[in-house]
Amino acid sequence: MPFDHNDHYHRLLLRHLPRDCRTALDVGCGTGRFARRLAGLGLDVHAVDPSAEVLAQARAAAGEAADGGGAPRYEHADVTRLELPDRHYGFISCLASLHHMPFDTVTALREALAPGGVLVILGCYAEKGPADWSWGLAAAPVNAVARLAVGAWEGLRPAGTAPVKPPVAQPRMPLPRIGQEAAALLPGCRIRRLLFWRYLLVFRKEAAPTGA
Repeated sequence: MPFDHNDHYHRLLLRHLPRDCRTALDVGCGTGRFARRLAGLGLDVHAVDPSAEVLAQARAAAGEAADGGGAPRYEHADVTRLELPDRHYGFISCLASLHHMPFDTVTALREALAPGGVLVILGCYAEKGPADWSWGLAAAPVNAVARLAVGAWEGLRPAGTAPVKPPVAQPRMPLPRIGQEAAALLPGCRIRRLLFWRYLLVFRKEAAPTGA
């Protein structure tokens, strides 16, 4: 599918980037498009994914050497088994990756945030009721037009190697349940439904007291 729902929301996610942010973690980075955007803003980006195949494509796309500067630092790892540095990252992103792991993984991500840091989750939810279905119906024609437009543009480009597709998993948690879990684990977070079967969760960690 040429139209990528996650890429569509990159700008929205970047609006929540803290002003003085220097370090970022991209969880489930896939082929690294969002991680590269963060690195392009001058951030020190740690990008993690459990698929070695998609990481190989991410590294190739970045044109990085083994330790190339100015590019994300890619790591082949399962973030649920990774010991993340405490209070370190100014920005943590999860693009369509949280539903591949237990939801309480957000606890470790919360602890890895520096004071004043922001966690953004572009998540997928299971459609379970009339509200979900109505949003799906609203997204369908927009999705079809976007596919056609992007597909036509891609058709003008020279033929090349087909991109590697990241692993796919169907979400199991409906949006109301996600809201309940998030309220308990990420107090003060904000969630809103988006088109293209996505939701946006934003959590800002309390800043350190002045003089601390």
